[in-house]
Amino acid sequence: MRKFPFLMLLFVALAYNAVAQNKDAILGKWLNPSGEGQIEIYKKGDKYFGKLAWLKEPNLNGKPKTDSKNPEANLQNRPLWGLEILKNFIFDDGKWTDGTIYDPKSGKTYSCNMTLKSTDVLNVRGYVGISLLGRSETFRRVK
Repeated sequence: MRKFPFLMLLFVALAYNAVAQNKDAILGKWLNPSGEGQIEIYKKGDKYFGKLAWLKEPNLNGKPKTDSKNPEANLQNRPLWGLEILKNFIFDDGKWTDGTIYDPKSGKTYSCNMTLKSTDVLNVRGYVGISLLGRSETFRRVK
């Protein structure tokens, strides 16, 4: 009888480790915390990227919303829908690192790391300089 709790703990640890070690477990659609958009994470070569795949309010005054806050004037008219906002992530030691996240609301790009907390919960941390100087958000997988 004493082996049962140990076996249960071992199973839970192995299940958690399987989630953390599957580099493609991040692929799919994720809802941002505000519910305003979904980001589709996909792979190009060995790197991971994400684009805006759905917007709760895709239009403004009857026209598609654009990247109006972009600091580069020649990019301000591109549509937000389909915009690649996550770029160049690599999988390393159970997390996706060395990437960037673009915030279309501010027009700013931040360094970024992502970590799966479970199969349906993704922690996204954007920062300037070092990871301590940043903000984390929790994305939920779209079923």
